[in-house]
Amino acid sequence: MIIVSACLCGINTRYDGKSNLNETTLKLLKEGKAVLVCPEQLGGMSTPRLPHEIVGGDGAGVLDGIAKVISADGNEGTDAFLKGAYETLKIAKEINAEYAILKAKSPSCGYGKIYNGIFSGEKISGNGVTAELLSRNGIKVYTEEDIENIDT
Repeated sequence: MIIVSACLCGINTRYDGKSNLNETTLKLLKEGKAVLVCPEQLGGMSTPRLPHEIVGGDGAGVLDGIAKVISADGNEGTDAFLKGAYETLKIAKEINAEYAILKAKSPSCGYGKIYNGIFSGEKISGNGVTAELLSRNGIKVYTEEDIENIDT
């Protein structure tokens, strides 16, 4: 089984209340190979919500207590992002997920590149909180940008 960001299958879970429909992930869902998650909603955040970025590092730093997740208006969302990451991991373990296909650049789901923490639109190397936690627990993480590398 594969964990997939719900927004990639057309579910309106993005911070702005929209989706990022990706036909390849939707096909996996229709074939019964995927389970949808939205770590931010699992962490208790509403949709829509203000955009968030990781300040002071990346998802590894958040998991290690060094970095924080902050909203565009300066409010801290670290606890919700951590809760959502651990809830996603719980689901992944329940379904014996080998892979995750997560939304690129997201502070939760980004893998390899995330936004830089100052809301400038620039990206830095690093992973989102959920992507980092899943990776640390042996789940291979991909984004919709490198989905062709998955052997399902």
